[in-house]
Amino acid sequence: MNQIEINLKQALIDAAKKAFEVELVLNDVVIEIPKDKSHGDYSTNLAMQLTRTLKRNPRMIADELLNALDYESAAIENCEIAGPGFLNFKIKNTSLAQVITKVLTEGDAYGHNDSGNHEKVNVEYVSANPTGDLHLGHARGAAWGDSITRLMKASGYDVTREYYVNDAGNQIINLGKSLQARYREYLGLPFVLPEDGYHGPDVKNIAIELAKEYKEKYAEETAENLKFFKEKGIEFELAKIKRDLDYFRVHFDVWSSEQKIRDDGKVEIALDVLAEKGLTYESEGALWFKTTEFGDDKDRVLRKTDGSYTYLVPDIAYHKDKLDRGFDLLVDLLGADHHGYIPRLKASIQALGNNPDKLQVDIIQMVRLVENGEEVKMSKRLGNAVTIRELCDEVGVDAVRYFFVQRAVDTHFDFDLALARKQSNDNPVYYAQYAHARICSILRQAPDFKEATNYELLTHEKEISLMKYINEFTNVVSDAARTRAPHKVCNYIQKLAQHFHSFYNACKVIDPENEELSAQRLALLKATRITLKNALYLIGVDAIEKM
Repeated sequence: MNQIEINLKQALIDAAKKAFEVELVLNDVVIEIPKDKSHGDYSTNLAMQLTRTLKRNPRMIADELLNALDYESAAIENCEIAGPGFLNFKIKNTSLAQVITKVLTEGDAYGHNDSGNHEKVNVEYVSANPTGDLHLGHARGAAWGDSITRLMKASGYDVTREYYVNDAGNQIINLGKSLQARYREYLGLPFVLPEDGYHGPDVKNIAIELAKEYKEKYAEETAENLKFFKEKGIEFELAKIKRDLDYFRVHFDVWSSEQKIRDDGKVEIALDVLAEKGLTYESEGALWFKTTEFGDDKDRVLRKTDGSYTYLVPDIAYHKDKLDRGFDLLVDLLGADHHGYIPRLKASIQALGNNPDKLQVDIIQMVRLVENGEEVKMSKRLGNAVTIRELCDEVGVDAVRYFFVQRAVDTHFDFDLALARKQSNDNPVYYAQYAHARICSILRQAPDFKEATNYELLTHEKEISLMKYINEFTNVVSDAARTRAPHKVCNYIQKLAQHFHSFYNACKVIDPENEELSAQRLALLKATRITLKNALYLIGVDAIEKM
């Protein structure tokens, strides 16, 4: 909520109390920017809201609110009643222009707010198995997760960014066996590749490196040597994942290990808690969890007849561990194939004595690469799955980041390669970066005018529209953080760029014959550049100064 809106809301609260002795708070009053500029700068439907309480005609309520309104406290130039009882406000230009001073003063911090109220939030995303490259689905989750954590940090949440390393279980055993087989192959020894192992060239290359370094040392097929290959496989694959994420501008505060959770006995602790609550039972040689008591469609197996745990068990222990660390909210970003898994996770959290709403899950839908309407297969290494690095090398990190957060994450997305390469206004990331670069160019060419101390000359319709939209940025950041919706920032970026181009085409910025107006317009441009740069940062995109 920006200061203009706060002032307007407070003026309306005071007017309602004065006219009707009604007590309101800020959140009771809705302020909007009318789509039709002739309706003023801001509008409220408060009169209609009060009809139920006051049992009076909304236009009569609006008329009394207007009469009780303190124009000066909210810098109101005029106010009119429209339609069934809307109040439309025209704000004094000097008040609107205060946003320029605010932006120039706050700089990189403009848009930051305290709406998160220091809520302690754990956001877990990507969490790909350390058995291969990160592909398009991981890329979308990485871009989305990183963007929402940037937004949350900017909005006053206490955020921990976490990657859960699935370094235990069958997939790791198969990785170790695959490496062991390739190691023996390189040494010229008999080998058998596991049928459900990892046959890609990356595993082969790791095995060759190990064979060159260790020679025959780990050639014998023993359990101890298999452990070595599992550990080395995880080490190599995780290092590659970290390099690719770093390239993609995605970083984590915590890397949690499934194996460590198992080794620390946290799985058994979680199962003991469920057993003590009477929520598990034995049947047909397996251990079951009574998830139906928490809304699941059927009970779930925890321990199979062969004594091994299902993958739900370490996940229960992991989420218990996160809650034990004192987080107010857990956010998981999961692939579309996990949709049915959510009730089980929520059931486990409730069963462990926590509010199930402490876990919120964002589902990441599938991505296709398309070009000229046709699906594209472009992997050079795997032949069947495009990696983050390949895509970034093809079209650039900025385009990949922007494209992956410009649409809601729970919708299927076609990544248009031709559009991402395009250097024209049809490409949304190019359009945004070009606007920033154009502003930088204008500022570089500008004469050294005396710095503006006020902005009273900024009265043109396009100047006012641009100032109003810059003033909305903090609201957008707060809302996008609360709803975990970085695509709202993309929408804002596109509209801000439009407002800038519209202003620049209508208003002469550099006019040596009117230095005072030029100085004020240059200050408006500086505020626009800072806002655009800050918005791009929140989705992990560079604000380019030259194109």
